[in-house]
Amino acid sequence: MRLSVLHVTLAQALFAPRAIALIGASGDAAKHTARPLRFLRKHGYKGRIVPVNASRSEVLGERAWPSLAEAPGEIDHAFVMTSGESVEHALEECGARGIPVVTILSGGFADAGAEGAARQARLVARARALGVRLVGPNSMGVIDIPGRVPLTVNAVLEIDALPAGTTSVVSQSGAMLGTVLSRGAPRGLGFSKLISVGNEADLGVGELVDMLADDPATQVILLFLETVRDSARLAAAARKAHAAGKPVVAYKLGRSRLGEALARSHTGALAGADAAVDAYFRDCGILRVELLETLIEIAPLLCGRSPPRLSHAARVAVLTTTGGGAASVVDRMGMLGLETVAPDASLRARLGALGVPNLDSPIIDLTMAATDKRYSDVLQTLLESPACDAVLAVVGSAAQFHPQFAIEPILRSSGTTKPLVAFLTPHAERSLTLLAEQGIAAFRTPESCADALAAFFAWRAPRGAPDPAAVASRPEWPSELPTRGRLDEAQALALFSALGVPSVESAIARAPRYEHGLAYPVAAKILSPDIAHKTEAGGVALRISSRSEFDERVRALLASVAATQPGARVDGIIVQRMEAGLAEVIVGYRHDAMVGPLVLVGAGGALAELYADYALRLAPVNEEEAATMIEEVKGLATLSGYRNLPRGDVGALARVVVALSRLALVAGQPVAEAEINPLIVKAKGVIAVDGLVVVKDHYEDNHVS
Repeated sequence: MRLSVLHVTLAQALFAPRAIALIGASGDAAKHTARPLRFLRKHGYKGRIVPVNASRSEVLGERAWPSLAEAPGEIDHAFVMTSGESVEHALEECGARGIPVVTILSGGFADAGAEGAARQARLVARARALGVRLVGPNSMGVIDIPGRVPLTVNAVLEIDALPAGTTSVVSQSGAMLGTVLSRGAPRGLGFSKLISVGNEADLGVGELVDMLADDPATQVILLFLETVRDSARLAAAARKAHAAGKPVVAYKLGRSRLGEALARSHTGALAGADAAVDAYFRDCGILRVELLETLIEIAPLLCGRSPPRLSHAARVAVLTTTGGGAASVVDRMGMLGLETVAPDASLRARLGALGVPNLDSPIIDLTMAATDKRYSDVLQTLLESPACDAVLAVVGSAAQFHPQFAIEPILRSSGTTKPLVAFLTPHAERSLTLLAEQGIAAFRTPESCADALAAFFAWRAPRGAPDPAAVASRPEWPSELPTRGRLDEAQALALFSALGVPSVESAIARAPRYEHGLAYPVAAKILSPDIAHKTEAGGVALRISSRSEFDERVRALLASVAATQPGARVDGIIVQRMEAGLAEVIVGYRHDAMVGPLVLVGAGGALAELYADYALRLAPVNEEEAATMIEEVKGLATLSGYRNLPRGDVGALARVVVALSRLALVAGQPVAEAEINPLIVKAKGVIAVDGLVVVKDHYEDNHVS
């Protein structure tokens, strides 16, 4: 008989269940399936625990039930720890009892190939039919430290006491919950809720972040990610968290470029998987950190703060009692593009009056001149000064042996609104704990300290949703263009023209005479849907000044292509008027399998990949965002009159970026990759002289009758 569970929300059932069923609970205390019962008792869970074990009437001294059907009372949350084959039966029992949330430890689902993926799909379909929400499979559990709900098999709960805090963690790795807690606890870093999502068959990272955005016990949300499974859901949740004043921080694996060599365009190579994730996080307002240690340590720096809005490069003032320690973190900061600022004239005067020596150095070194009062006065002066945007206090060996003396001035300055962080060079857990208790971000390594500051100053508010009017006026796919595979250059330029991009005057010349009708000088290029990079195949001839030269160079061009690309289809020669301008730019579009459509602008030409000088955003973008992207590309600074060089039409370039980004609005998002390279930027206007478009293979099947 189905028991109704009254007045319990999903969040309550997940994090604050009144009764928990442990399906597959072991009576052998050494087994991991015995841990949840031990941990719930050890850490003071106040609800009812229902062990279920088909072969034992007692588990660790407590009454056990042979099946869930025979267990009494309402149950809010079940933790399934039986083998993969029996999970479906356990789910049926949970559904029959009206249990709203089931966490599944068991593996053998989408983590185990096609057969396991099919088993997982059946499990999810059945859970939805039963009205049950799933965490996992492959989840190591859910922990609510303030609520005393350690529902997990992770051995970290063997720790006698875990400090409670306001930082919550959502992890795609169950083991990382233990890493975070075991590294944080000894130094006083407290946590609120920690969730191991496993395979994310049902409840995923995005929905959990959404729930934590509503959670009054959570102020900062940390993510340990191996991939992004539902980018739209996570993006919406991150925006909601930002609106609630709760920073979201991600540490994501996968920085290597393995597999990106398969990209078909320069855009595909530049906007590879990791660059795409960077752009996605930026647009969603998610901070990305490079180091796991930073993820664990960064929360106090962010709690209660919003993304910095600086009109200049971030300036960090460094105060130290150890010259070498300060140099180690300053060096790392420089590698990450952070400026360590020497005091300006006004600040030098104030610091000089306090007896500070060597004021021409970017590091304010009190190693030989530190007293408690002087350190406090200098620190307070830096925190009040408009000449810096953050203050870094580097503390030497005294932090280990005299924690009160070493960090007392920092503790007294904790009420500041300006970011104040500490780097402690020795192993000094007591000092770290005192700083954590005061809500001051403190770091154990120069790398994590610099990484945290770089992430903080790179943090941006989420980009707003696309303009409704722009979305309403969706571009249509030109009926004359193919709906499968790679377009040839003429077709690509036709698509760009349909989007409003000015394109070079062109003609298609075909065998045997290759007549074209354009005035010289011209460019001649092979026309083939099979050749993405024509220059590499010897398929481009520029600055042809006469018909005789044209004939000669076309023969050479065809011979080169036949030698380098013997299997390529050749549909003729595309002949174009020679164009010149102030800069060559690459404008690209790519549909990333993980985060969706992206748009790119960068320094263009054949060496675009070598320069790797570009800006990337989620598509579509508006003209204002496109202009910001252009400003980020160092090689395009000349277009804005750098060192009195002629100015280019940056507005026209921005409009092309917007136009190409609108491929994201075409019904079905048919384009896998698109690229204009180069786009010639002139003093007035722009013109596309080469293009590449690859259509998704499945688009024709879904959109063409």
